[in-house]
Amino acid sequence: MITHLQEIVDAARAGGRRRLAVAFGNDSHTLRAVYDAWLQGLVEPTIFGDKAAIIKICNSENIDPTAFAVVDEKSDVRCVELAVSLVAGGGADVLMKGLVSTDKYMRGILNKDAGLVPPKGTLSHVSVIEFPGAERLLCVSDVAVIPQPDFKQKQLLIKYLTRISQSLGVERPKIACIAPSEQVLPSVPSSTEAAILAKMADRGQLGNVIVDGPLSLDVALYADVAEEKKVKGSSVAGKADGLLFPNIESANVFFKSATHFGGAEIAAIVVGTRVPCVLTSRGDTPRTKLFSIALACLQTAVK
Repeated sequence: MITHLQEIVDAARAGGRRRLAVAFGNDSHTLRAVYDAWLQGLVEPTIFGDKAAIIKICNSENIDPTAFAVVDEKSDVRCVELAVSLVAGGGADVLMKGLVSTDKYMRGILNKDAGLVPPKGTLSHVSVIEFPGAERLLCVSDVAVIPQPDFKQKQLLIKYLTRISQSLGVERPKIACIAPSEQVLPSVPSSTEAAILAKMADRGQLGNVIVDGPLSLDVALYADVAEEKKVKGSSVAGKADGLLFPNIESANVFFKSATHFGGAEIAAIVVGTRVPCVLTSRGDTPRTKLFSIALACLQTAVK
């Protein structure tokens, strides 16, 4: 089982180089991450962006620009279109966001003519988080794409979390549906929906996964808290491999608190597309982007 993000890099390397298309790779963090991924045998990159700016950054950052195929284009929107087209046409295995806003990147992916989203497909965002000293990685959804997942979407999000966890070697992942309390509260939709999802999983309707909820965040993550609160009969409490949050606000706050206050490292991708798509913040470190590239490359082998 993979328990550290660096092990994702190692596992992805074992699968051979993947063809990477980078949309508007005009910043040093993206270029450094892509270059490191190339050095480590993960990718063969094509970067869409301002060639002069890319060469200038490479020279200042001690990056060999001959590692990249560079397609010269100064418009960020056009770079997204070109990168998406390359992936959709089979010319690349993984898509990555560079120095372009998330809304422009997602519009390019969602473009019906692009062919990256299956008919009636639902996109989501999954983050894999490594906390200092933790015994396992934690998969989280959805911090960036679906503002308020409905009940049907939550079922899909659980399947996405399951798939990512299984790619990390967790045969039967434990997913916690997060709510304000571990008590079932009829007046709180996240609470009642979590209870239904847990029962559906018990009956095998959500695949090879264990789901429990509602669970408060502390109960989901800490066995001593679950014991203190006398949460009984849960196979997930204190042992969660994945967290399903009720909305984007709560997930995003957790995600950013983990990285900024908790010292966590992350990898993040968009799922539900025909190919894995790296989606990180423009302010994320090269290390985060490298881990995200590796996670996406690893998913290309997942059926």
